[in-house]
Amino acid sequence: MSTTNRVIHAIYNDDDVLMDAVKQSRAAHHHIEEVYTPFPVHGLDKAMGIAPTRLAICAFIYGCTGLSVATWMMNNIMISDWPQDIGGKPSMSYIQNMPAFVPVMFEMTVFFAAHLMVITFYMRSKLWPFKQAENPDVRTTDDHFLMEIAVNNNEDDLISFYKNTGAVEVKVIEKH
Repeated sequence: MSTTNRVIHAIYNDDDVLMDAVKQSRAAHHHIEEVYTPFPVHGLDKAMGIAPTRLAICAFIYGCTGLSVATWMMNNIMISDWPQDIGGKPSMSYIQNMPAFVPVMFEMTVFFAAHLMVITFYMRSKLWPFKQAENPDVRTTDDHFLMEIAVNNNEDDLISFYKNTGAVEVKVIEKH
């Protein structure tokens, strides 16, 4: 036996009207499940009360990992394993050669941070290869905005509330 949830899809054709509707919804304590937009709307995450992202912490950790790998790699390749006299520079210690290694350290830091951040973003967003789109209305990829609101035995009140917020279309949907 499957359980169904009813949600309201309020569709807007202006991002400013959408922002006002989100603020009114939060003030009225209605639970916004999701908002679908054709482009990023500045300030929408704060208006919805979404916590700030922690991806920057991951980027820092990935950059430190890249710097560590670069340091370990250059020490093993250029100092321990196969020391060479390049341009009269001594290859007795890593510290003596570190100025020459700075570009490699920088590039490995950026390489690790960039590539691991892409992987982290896709995993966090659950964007796997061949994943089916979860977009409930195709118009939100073009020029409309959709707010999905949970219904808790207050369907008629919510419909009138969202029509008053400037929605061009309000409909009740059964989600499975």
